[in-house]
Amino acid sequence: MRTIGSKGETTERVLREAGVRLIARHGFEAMSLRMLAKEVGVQAGSLYNYFDNKQDFLFDLLASIIRDLVDELLEKLAGIEDPRDRLRAFVQEHINFHTLRKEEVFIGNMELRSLSPAHHREIRSMRDDYEKVLEDIIRDGVEAGYFKCADIGTAKLAILAMLTGVSTWYRPSGRHTIVTLIEQYVEFTFGLLHAQDHVQEGSRVSHREPS
Repeated sequence: MRTIGSKGETTERVLREAGVRLIARHGFEAMSLRMLAKEVGVQAGSLYNYFDNKQDFLFDLLASIIRDLVDELLEKLAGIEDPRDRLRAFVQEHINFHTLRKEEVFIGNMELRSLSPAHHREIRSMRDDYEKVLEDIIRDGVEAGYFKCADIGTAKLAILAMLTGVSTWYRPSGRHTIVTLIEQYVEFTFGLLHAQDHVQEGSRVSHREPS
């Protein structure tokens, strides 16, 4: 999106938040720009100060979600060298993000189909970069003798599917806290990599509360 000063940045953020709500509720195809303008209380024509068309809006929205995910992960991993601690941090951040921002995760997965081929390739490339972080962690752990894995690529996909699945059923009112879930999923992940002996070694689980 185009940013136009501090007021523009605020409007841009509000547009993204409204877009997430509307797309999660109605789907991208059913959401019109008129609906979006009404949701944020602006004239429909003024939306073109921020994006050229509806397709660009979706691309910018999905790209911003992935950028936030990557930025938060890299910040968490900064300065951590041991692949076991890096794996714990990855599990923590992935579950934190996917439970705190469930609607964004939902549309990020469901609305890939609505992107143009060019935009789809760009989003897929960004996702590949994120997944490679986990793949490198697994490879480093295998080379260090901490993990056992016959197929690193398949293990990466299995772990991502398992962790992302939490966002589909987790409820704050349920019997599990996020901290408890993270501890359990760290154990599951280490078990998948045949590294149970190492699961209790390392840093404490952390959880970000919604802002």
